[in-house]
Amino acid sequence: MTPIEKVDLERLKFSDHREVQDLMRICYPKIEGPEWSRSELKKLASVFPDGQLVIKVDGKIVACAMSLIIDYTRFDDDHKYIDITANDTFSTHTNQGDTLYGLDVMVHPDFRGLRLGRRIYDYRKEYCEKLNLKRIVIGGRLPNFHKFDDISAKEYIEKVRRKEIHDPVLNFQLSNDFHVKRVVKNYLPEDEASESYAAILEWSNIYYTKPNERYKPEKTVVRLGLVQWGMRPYKNYDDLTEQIEYFVDAVSGYQADFLLFPEYINAPLMAEYNHMSEPDAIRELAGYTERLRDTFTDFAVAYNTNIITGSMPEFRDELLKNVGYLCKRNGEIEKYEKIHVTPDEVKAWGMTGGDKIKTFETDAGKIGILICYDIEFPELSRLLALEGMDILFVPFLSDTQNGYSRVRNCAMARAIENECYVAVAGSVGNLPKVHNMDISFAQSVVFTPCDFSFPTTGIKAEATPNTEMILIVDVDLNLLKELHEMGSVRTKKDRRTDLYQISLKKDA
Repeated sequence: MTPIEKVDLERLKFSDHREVQDLMRICYPKIEGPEWSRSELKKLASVFPDGQLVIKVDGKIVACAMSLIIDYTRFDDDHKYIDITANDTFSTHTNQGDTLYGLDVMVHPDFRGLRLGRRIYDYRKEYCEKLNLKRIVIGGRLPNFHKFDDISAKEYIEKVRRKEIHDPVLNFQLSNDFHVKRVVKNYLPEDEASESYAAILEWSNIYYTKPNERYKPEKTVVRLGLVQWGMRPYKNYDDLTEQIEYFVDAVSGYQADFLLFPEYINAPLMAEYNHMSEPDAIRELAGYTERLRDTFTDFAVAYNTNIITGSMPEFRDELLKNVGYLCKRNGEIEKYEKIHVTPDEVKAWGMTGGDKIKTFETDAGKIGILICYDIEFPELSRLLALEGMDILFVPFLSDTQNGYSRVRNCAMARAIENECYVAVAGSVGNLPKVHNMDISFAQSVVFTPCDFSFPTTGIKAEATPNTEMILIVDVDLNLLKELHEMGSVRTKKDRRTDLYQISLKKDA
């Protein structure tokens, strides 16, 4: 597959109908009957635009999904597809319904490794929660059922559930927390591969409240995944990225919105150049940076999580800098730089500080990123807070507990000062064959402000010190909004701007 630059999830437009029809022919080659017609797609996009989705990879439609909102009390679990669509008139759709009904999901076979189906279902679940609907219901095909003449549909589903039989549709639905309500015959008569059977599946919205109860429509809980990375020798680049992908896979399994790696994550590769001087060795290491950035980008898209890559050396225009990348799950990439390099980075490597200070808009809030030593300069985080930062991520590398304590204590102060969450992630272990990178000490933590809605210690969660592991933490952005206006103290709102202020120089 050629490298992917951008992934977009959009509403279906009527002008998309030809691409959608072509996609259906590819996805359902064995189903007889007409594809989605122009009039049907136009009708769906008209009656329920939020429910008709396409995913474009570099501008090309490679996945799509159709759905309706229905009043499920009008149907029973023995319904057919034609009942739900009212003979393809879609008159069953109602904004007063209680159920999001999935009519179709298609993903081009060449793009199924990118987890686009999961991205569609994540959208559907969030939409269901936003509208306070009770459930999502679908009629799931059983495309491999025709291969088993000696078992019933019920037995087939049980064997799929026990992993004795692989069914791509049912396996996917079960892994997305759907449960089988009923097996229906003649659900879609033209589906010969399923012998016209379908499993009626349901996902329940645990946040549903009865209409007469108080309901909060926005979901603002963001899940963070911190990697406490183990520094150890690797044979080559592929071994290093295999371990990185292992952690990405593990954290994405918990549906994390952000994944944070530590500073100098690719330092183990410098062992190959240990015979060189330290400045030459790290410049050789910088040769991997662009390649590693692209690898992280592929992982972000494939595993549907925003990845903060930690940091890597970059040698450009005769300057050596410490940089990192925010690789978004839609394929976009943004760069950040270490502003304040340490005396040791200057002495050993001749490193230069960067000049990029900015916040980043993401699909899970506005974030800032500061590399290690930068957290010890409160002006930087204050500038980011004034731009509306919700979460500050700090990839770091510290050799001694003294250095770690500086990062930790300053990060905790930044969370209180700026009324934001601060996540710090570092490395543990050692690199015996890499000069100037001998040992590492870390304890990764998520800090919070100190007020009644947060832990009294200001610590949301912390990893085990000096142990390779991941830390999964949920943070609620709504609590920050409440704090800004109603906190016991309001360090953002109560600043005496009549006496002092901080600003970024225009030429920076």
